[in-house]
Amino acid sequence: MSRLPTLFVSHGAPTFALDPGRLGPQLTALGQALPRPAAVLVVSPHWITSQVRVGTSAAPETIHDFGGFPRPLYEIQYPAPGAPAMAERAAQLLQDAGWATQGEPQRGLDHGAWVPLRFVYPQADVPMFQVSMPSRLDERSAYALGQALAPLRDEGVLVVGSGSLTHNLYEFRGAHGADAPYARAFSDWVRDTLQRQDHTSLLQTMALAPYAERAHPTPDHLLPLMVAAGAAGADVPVQWLDGGITHGVLSMDSFVFDPIQ
Repeated sequence: MSRLPTLFVSHGAPTFALDPGRLGPQLTALGQALPRPAAVLVVSPHWITSQVRVGTSAAPETIHDFGGFPRPLYEIQYPAPGAPAMAERAAQLLQDAGWATQGEPQRGLDHGAWVPLRFVYPQADVPMFQVSMPSRLDERSAYALGQALAPLRDEGVLVVGSGSLTHNLYEFRGAHGADAPYARAFSDWVRDTLQRQDHTSLLQTMALAPYAERAHPTPDHLLPLMVAAGAAGADVPVQWLDGGITHGVLSMDSFVFDPIQ
């Protein structure tokens, strides 16, 4: 099997599952263009643990880990099978790289996983599992986490970091209000940095990017980008998926690292 790319996807608000907007069709087209993976590994900020955990369930449940949204959102099921053997392989790679890691057989798929992946693989027929984000993760250690997972790309695993390119919920505008200029300025800086293959600057995003602290009052939704970049490695081309901005402040821009030509 060809080496698979890695993906950073902005999953935005949970309502992305009901409103595909600009990004959804691009994710569907990506899923159709990629070789079929043996499994999909997702790192999401909605599973944060003290040490790394790997979901080993053979049939992970669909977790509706949010409140106050329309009823149809809670009725969505994404019954993708798990990938216990590949999850164990991921856990071993992480342990070999120095990460204290344990399996979690009861873990399902949080909305950071199933909401965007239901556009990539709408039939829910590709095995999926999650790797948690350690609570003390920062940009460099998130990148290192991705590097530890990189060998899986040659074993048929699509490594996905699912977050949000901007994520300031204090300024969330619902369906009203113009897009915040700072969200676009931050997103443009990240896109330019990635397309220049400048991972040195990428690892200093919170220090160098314009409006970084406003775009990410906490970095949890940015760190999956570092995981995806680390798994891809430096000096690889990057494909930009222009997702636009939703709810005034949530950039949906996403990136395919080392895309198959």
